[in-house]
Amino acid sequence: MNIKPLADRVLILPAEAEKKTVGGIIIPDTATEKPLKGEVIAAGEGSKDEKMMLKKGDVVLYGKYSGTEIEFDGTKYLIMRQSDVLAIIG
Repeated sequence: MNIKPLADRVLILPAEAEKKTVGGIIIPDTATEKPLKGEVIAAGEGSKDEKMMLKKGDVVLYGKYSGTEIEFDGTKYLIMRQSDVLAIIG
């Protein structure tokens, strides 16, 4: 991995969206909601005002519209500020 977030940012690999079926009808990916959970892949060092609380491997919950989606080596990631993360699932 060659992406290193700066300051208080974290790189998150979103969890796979769950496939749902309704009465035998498969709901397409475009109609499923984005997952709100993911794994921290990399974290910055924090800022002078805020210590970095997250570390690689943490599973976190984040807001529905949080972060910026980026694609690297064919994989989609989210990069967001630590303050956009709501909780660590542990």
